Amino acid sequence: MSYAHIPETVSNEAKALLQLFGNPALRDPFPSPDDQQGWDGKYAEIEKEHEEVNQAAEQQYRPMVEPRRLGGVPVLDIQPKGWRDNGKILVYTHGGGYTMHSAKSTLLITAPLAHDTGLRIISVDYTLAPRGKWEQVTNEVISVMQALMAESYDLNNMAVFGEGSGGSLAAGVVLKMRDLQLGMPAAVVMWSPWADMTETGDTYVTLKDADAILHYDRQVKPSVAAYAAPDDLKHPYISPVYGNYAKGYPPTLIQGATKEICLSSFIRLYQALDTAGQTVKLDLYEGLTHVFQAEHNLPESILARRKVRDFFNRYLGR
Repeated sequence: MSYAHIPETVSNEAKALLQLFGNPALRDPFPSPDDQQGWDGKYAEIEKEHEEVNQAAEQQYRPMVEPRRLGGVPVLDIQPKGWRDNGKILVYTHGGGYTMHSAKSTLLITAPLAHDTGLRIISVDYTLAPRGKWEQVTNEVISVMQALMAESYDLNNMAVFGEGSGGSLAAGVVLKMRDLQLGMPAAVVMWSPWADMTETGDTYVTLKDADAILHYDRQVKPSVAAYAAPDDLKHPYISPVYGNYAKGYPPTLIQGATKEICLSSFIRLYQALDTAGQTVKLDLYEGLTHVFQAEHNLPESILARRKVRDFFNRYLGR
């Protein structure tokens, strides 16, 4: 029997996916914040687990993938099949609680997104926690964006995108760029962002036993502690829900699902942007899980990526 409730309101493909999920509370807990050897081992394990699905995505969409360094930071330069440079570019910050995944192991996200949007994607291999803390990581992403600007990419033709913790990183990087008067990209897209890295919000309680992907105490909390000190967790570059958006912010699209414990955090982020008068859309999907778009062949995922494409088409290069 599946751990996740399977509603009648989702596609047959989504129902089949939900059948596969077990209880995340029964999975091995992540290492303690200062156990670098433990984190290295868990990272290698998860990278190995994702090899097959990433290879399948790469074979399906056939992007050109080139390792590079931009601003001293390793990246993957991902160009969709048949790509022609139109001056537009997307900077991607992957999720994984700041402690897991890489540009390589998230090709299952970037390969279909590059295909659907037609955009060249720069996937940032920022330094993972606990080696990389939030000050360093946000600076690394900004260095990549500045290097792209030095290559003649204009901020009006640049967007940032991230999922999970990478969504919060993307949002925080844009706030930091604004505050440092470095300019801002033309658009921001986030999938299921961990917009509040503290355990605050209704769905941390109400959906605690419904989320089939994440368990806060066993996976999220150790990752958060590895990335930032407790006293820093409400800093807007870490938890962008606490940012001041009245000072300006790019048009933003937030996508998420109704079966994830971080739902409250990105609803609150939407409200913060909307209340400040910024252009923002909250796009929710019934009965699905955290970053469901990573299952790139789901009808709901295809629809979500189509909306991302339309959003970029509307706001890039205006």
